Amino acid sequence: MSSRMHNPSHPGEVLREWLPEGMTVTQAAEELHVSRVTLSKVLNAKAGITAAMALRLSAWLGTSPEVWIGMQTQWELWQARKLRMPKIKPVQQPSLAEV
Repeated sequence: MSSRMHNPSHPGEVLREWLPEGMTVTQAAEELHVSRVTLSKVLNAKAGITAAMALRLSAWLGTSPEVWIGMQTQWELWQARKLRMPKIKPVQQPSLAEV
């Protein structure tokens, strides 16, 4: 089965599970050198994981930045697929004879 079959978690939801037990958002934000508001928005799925945040999280948690960017991309694609898209006509590639 493809990963498109289920609604992926927002990376902020996953990050919430990675935070050490008893650690506050303020403490985590201080360790990541971001504002409490910034981290809170991510944790509450009100903001996405940027490349800079992915680098910070990877350094802090011992993961790769690609893990966090990948989660963000999967979540965004899932959200976009739920929207009604206009019919897009594929571009016509020139034939070899025309080149």
